[in-house]
Amino acid sequence: MEINLPEVLAEVTAQFERYEQALVSNDVAVLDELFWNSPHTLRYGATENLYGFDAIRDFRAARPAQGLARTILKTVITTYGRDTATANVEFQRTGSTSTGRQSQTWVRMPEGWRVVAAHVSLLA
Repeated sequence: MEINLPEVLAEVTAQFERYEQALVSNDVAVLDELFWNSPHTLRYGATENLYGFDAIRDFRAARPAQGLARTILKTVITTYGRDTATANVEFQRTGSTSTGRQSQTWVRMPEGWRVVAAHVSLLA
């Protein structure tokens, strides 16, 4: 298996950057697009466990649009072959001293790269 093939890494990085921009601007349509529309998709958040695309979509639709700005402290994107990748970041929300962590598993689907699993947590 080839790790971090340059063209695959560039593809995933571009999608991750789209996700990040959509996250901080609350572009729910893009966030929904980038998550795999499947009951197998999951997202563990800082305060919620969401199982299935519908639960993730409903959470985003109800979430307040304020307080989403953040600074990325470190990003590690790794691709495994041509169809699987992970993206991990450390971040800090504007106005907070806590460090947050976000991990995503991306898979190339027929419709493009999609997040199939995600986790967000804050360090105490």
